[in-house]
Order: sequence, then C-alpha cells, then structure tokens
Amino acid sequence: MTFERDAKTLELPWPFTGREDELALVRRAMAAARPGIVVTGPAGSGKTRLVTEAVRGTDCVKAAGTPETQRIPFAAFAHLLPESVTLHRAVQLLSGTRLLLVDDAHLLDDASAALVHQLAVHGRTRLLVVATDGVPVPSAVSRLWTGELLPRLALEPLPREETAQLLAAGAADGPEPLTVNRLYRLCQGDLRLLRDLLGAVRGRGLLTRVPGCDAHAWRGPVPLTATVRERTAHVLDRPCPEERETLERLAFAEPLPLHMDDLALHALEHLEAEGLVRVDDHGAVHLAHPLYGPVLRAAAGKLRARRLARTPDSCAPALAAESAALTTGIERADVRAIPTPVGEWLAQEGLTVPARYAAVRARFSRLRGELREAAAWAREGLREAPEDPTCRLELALATAQSGEVTVLQESSGGALEAITDDPYDAVRRGAPEQAAGRLTGVFAAHAEALARGDGPALDRAAVRLEERGFLLFAAEAYAQAVRAHRDPRAARTSRTRAVALARRCQGARTPALAGLVLGELTARQRQIVTLAAAGLSNRQIAEKLTLSIRTVGNHLYSAYARLGASDRGALPWLMELPEAQPA
Repeated sequence: MTFERDAKTLELPWPFTGREDELALVRRAMAAARPGIVVTGPAGSGKTRLVTEAVRGTDCVKAAGTPETQRIPFAAFAHLLPESVTLHRAVQLLSGTRLLLVDDAHLLDDASAALVHQLAVHGRTRLLVVATDGVPVPSAVSRLWTGELLPRLALEPLPREETAQLLAAGAADGPEPLTVNRLYRLCQGDLRLLRDLLGAVRGRGLLTRVPGCDAHAWRGPVPLTATVRERTAHVLDRPCPEERETLERLAFAEPLPLHMDDLALHALEHLEAEGLVRVDDHGAVHLAHPLYGPVLRAAAGKLRARRLARTPDSCAPALAAESAALTTGIERADVRAIPTPVGEWLAQEGLTVPARYAAVRARFSRLRGELREAAAWAREGLREAPEDPTCRLELALATAQSGEVTVLQESSGGALEAITDDPYDAVRRGAPEQAAGRLTGVFAAHAEALARGDGPALDRAAVRLEERGFLLFAAEAYAQAVRAHRDPRAARTSRTRAVALARRCQGARTPALAGLVLGELTARQRQIVTLAAAGLSNRQIAEKLTLSIRTVGNHLYSAYARLGASDRGALPWLMELPEAQPA
C-alpha cells in the first residue's frame, strides 16, 4: 500500500473556524454600553484573526503597534491624528470614535499606549485591544486589565478538536488524523506556525493521498521554513558546541530519552535553566518542546545524522512495551490515554509500523471513541501487511461506527463479516436482554440500568465509562438516559453531556447517538438538512425556502457542527435514523 502524491486540492488560506465561544464573548463586549475588551494570548494563537472576524461588517477604526515605530510618539495613530499633537488633544480627537481596534498593543510607543489608556478612562470609545503574552507590555496597556478598566480574554491554545476542524475547513480533502495529531503536537496552538507548516508541507509535495479515504498524510522530515526557524532560532543557534551536541544527541535519540548520566552535566544545567530541556523524576532527559527534535534533525548534516541517528530496530523493545501497555489497558477495561511515542515516531517518519502493533493501537483508539485515529492506525498496519485480518477488522469496525459505509465496503474486503457477536454491542444497540449474564463490571452496570430503564443509573454508568476512557460508550449511555429520565431537567443534562462527549469522538454515528444529536437541530436547520440530504444544492434550497444562499450555507455549517459531520455526504445516513424523543 502506497500513498498517491496528489494534494492539489488542499487549498490555503482557510476560513475562520473554531473559537465560537470566544467570538461570541468579543462581540458581546462590543455591544452598546460596554467598554470593550482586551484579548491576550501567545504569539500565533489567532488573536488578530479572532478580532478581525468580530468586527467584520462594523464601522471600526484600526490602529496597530510595530517594532520599528516604538520610539516615535503616536506612531500607531499617525493616520488618525495631526502631525503634531498633545495627548490631551489626541484624546479629544478620538473620543468620537465608536469602536477602535488596537492590534499588537504590546508594541505601542509610550504616547500611543497612554492614549489608549486615557480613551479607556474616558469611556466614550469602545476599545478592542490585542496584546501578546510573554513579552514586555507598556504599563499603560497592562493597566487596562490590571486596573479593571477593561475585561480581559486570555486565549488558550486551540483544542485538538477545533484544530482538526480548522485543518478540514482549509482543505477540500483535509489531513488524516495522524497528520492532524502531528501538526497539533508540533505547533502547540501556534496557528501562524500551523498555517506556515501545512503550507510548506503541501508546497513541497510532502502530502500524499491515503488510499481508501479522502484525506492526505504527511510523513517524513519537518520543513525548515522561515517561521519554523524563527520559532526555534534559540535552539538552532547555540554558540556553545557542547550544548549544541547535547541537543542533537537528544534529538536523534528520539523517540526515547537519554539519561542525564549519559550527557555533559554542565551543558545540561545551562539548557535546563533556559527551558530547552527537562529532566523527569527518573533522570531521563527530554527536549522541552516537540518541535525541537524534528528541527534539529532536519538541520543536521548527513554525516552527523548518520552518526547520531537511531534505527527502528533499536526501538523494538520500547515498541513491544507500548503494545503490552495498550493490551493491558484493554484487558482491564481502562483505556485512559497512554503515551505511545515510539509508534507515533515510526508513523511520522514514514517507517514501517508492525501490523500487530497497529492493530492493538487501532483497537485502543476505537474503544476510546477516536474512530478516525483507529482507522488511520489500522491503515498503517495494512501498509506493512495488506492482508492482515486484525487490521482489516479494526478498519471495518472503526469505519462502521463512523457511518462511512462506502469506505467500509471498499477497504475492509469482507472483514465486516468477521465481526463477532460482542454482547456489549447489543447494549449499545438498545437490546440489553441479549447480553444478560455475559458482561461484568461497568459494562454489566450499563446493561442492567438500560434493562430497567433507570435514567440516573445510566448516568452513573456513563460517568464510570468516561472515567475509564470509554468516551463513545459514555456518550451512548447518556443518550440512552435521555429517553429513560422522567425528570425533564435530568434529561436535558444527560443530553448536554451526551452531545459534548459525542463531539469528541471524531464523527461517531452510532444508532444510540444519531437521533439524539439530530434532535439538537433547530426547526429551520432540520428543514435545510433534510433538503440537503435529499441532494438539493444550496442554491436550490435557497430558492425553495426563499432564503439567501449565504443563509442556507450558515445554517448548514451550524448543523454540521451539531451533528458532528464534516460535510453533506453524511447527512443521508443521519436522516435515515429516528429522531430523539423530546426531553
């Protein structure tokens, strides 16, 4: 099995995606009688993109700080003020501005920073101020939130689920899950780096189409783009040869760490003090950021790489230990996340992932509700052994629970027929009587609660399942509790928890969930989704319902998010299932 080099449809830039809650918060802060808001976060976290989306369509005046003009008074407002102006006069001139967006406020000159502070004190202008964390900020700017003149929104790194949505929104055929995980891990919420890295991977032909699904994979080295070099310059440009040698040895030792006794202690102390390495409680030394290792390896010369590189065979014992840990977790009905650096390294580097390991990793992911990842791991195993029955079965199970029937039929090669009669599957389908006396532990508790129609007991079973990492099973138990509860408030709580968990399960479309999630649509969304499922285009739907094409598109986008679907191809499958009973 090989990946076809065909990634021409992966287009950049992508539209605004994710941060819906933050966007709503910023827009509320712009409402009448509100003073505005300060948005802070690390470099590349999407602050400017967020506020730009928030002010779209408004009468907004914009200003921005720059590194080059930090010593020039009122430089950020030069386009809005006379050439020579006092602070008092500047405040008078701008007090009539209804909405002022100040970007890169950490780079403002002192006079501009004082102007922004005075505008906040006067309160006639709503201010939308953006500043970067981890860098010096003019005191007049920091006092906006420390002095409680303006509320502050501190952006957290974009979660993995929203990063996947962002990557999917920026491409006709988005990256497959292992590539999404790799990009997410390397970029750590830095959206500017994410976009730059994906653009470089695409531009250099490193994306390859994955057989059997509409997705692309990235394997191999990290491109040393200008943004990558900028983010890692403090690692690449170490003046001390001993420190550089230590960093490179750690980089080429990956995916395994080195023990501190095997490294130069003096250099290690300097690197730890500067936050470039960390030492765990067992004395193992790790590079402090996931990007450092790939960048150091990519920057090394061929001879140095040949001297330091670790071979896949040297990782065999650690890979076996990972496989054993995954197997133990499955056997103990505990699939909480386990680090698997060796397996991930093999996949990322494009090396062979043994089918036996891939099948166990796929099953572990599937039980966690990570259905797309489970399918991706199964495909990795099939690259080595195309006829491996366990990998084919795991691929069939993962695709079946995702509702990807076409992919299932094309890729499983009849493996679906080999699926055994798992008694717990009967519980998940709503037939607990078929599993009577055949289950133990939390699975038995789930079956018994469902058989009794006991909503609170189903909620308790869901909690236990979630605690053990079975997110999809927990979502299904909550969904079943919705129908069992007699108290409407309890039913609404179970519905909310079911939907929240289902959204983390990578497009899961099981019978227990589909009707529940469909019931979350508004009447208009359900009407539009029904027409889209029947094959009508956005234009046809707009004409039929006397709406604008843009309105139809917005309703469909919201419906996709609620349904956990990525496009209208999943809608016919969902619409065939019964709707949930009202809570």
